[in-house]
Amino acid sequence: MANLAFKAEDMVRDVVVRFPKSSDYFRSHRIDFCCGGNRPLSEALEERGLSTEDVLKDLHRLLSEHPVTEENDNYAAWSSNDLIAYIVNKHHAYLREELPLIEQNVKKVFRVHGQEGEHLAEINLLFGVLKKELLEHTDKEEASVFPKMINWESSQEPDTLNKLRSSITELEAEHDAAGDILKRLRELTQDFTPPAHACTTYRMTYSRLEELEAMTFQHVHVENNILFPRY
Repeated sequence: MANLAFKAEDMVRDVVVRFPKSSDYFRSHRIDFCCGGNRPLSEALEERGLSTEDVLKDLHRLLSEHPVTEENDNYAAWSSNDLIAYIVNKHHAYLREELPLIEQNVKKVFRVHGQEGEHLAEINLLFGVLKKELLEHTDKEEASVFPKMINWESSQEPDTLNKLRSSITELEAEHDAAGDILKRLRELTQDFTPPAHACTTYRMTYSRLEELEAMTFQHVHVENNILFPRY
């Protein structure tokens, strides 16, 4: 644990790579640790108006309560094959199952309550774009990019690596686009807080959108900060 001591100049993404539990803390404080995680912790905290000293204390307290275990938490120690299997079986499977169900809820809330606020129309529109882009993204990774990664591990052919790097650049741009939509959804929903009069479907929709945000940020973190840099 002494080797995991955190400092103000540490990159946000590096903190999460070394201590995955910190992702929950950063997400709750709206600190971007995936697409925008390539900057010093102090800079990210200043932007959010947070005390670096207080956050460092919180992180070290969390570390004492949730020590990192090599087997379960440290994705950086996993092989690329294991990481890819994890992404496909957990994150891609989640998206394929949940996105259509969340879309049904979003459309229903817009249909029933749309007259109460223009934000529901924008949520409905943005979610449709997000669903389409995320599903196309997962298909591209599984059909093209992940096989190239596995091939590179065994063949080490320069041409494979060049094609792979070009694909990774595209995937990272798609991650940024999805992240921007999720940030806008959080703004529109006031941090996924339903109005007092909201019905059960309304509340469940906001809850599922928040879960989608958490899962997507974790998905992007594992790829952008751990898997992709290997290539």
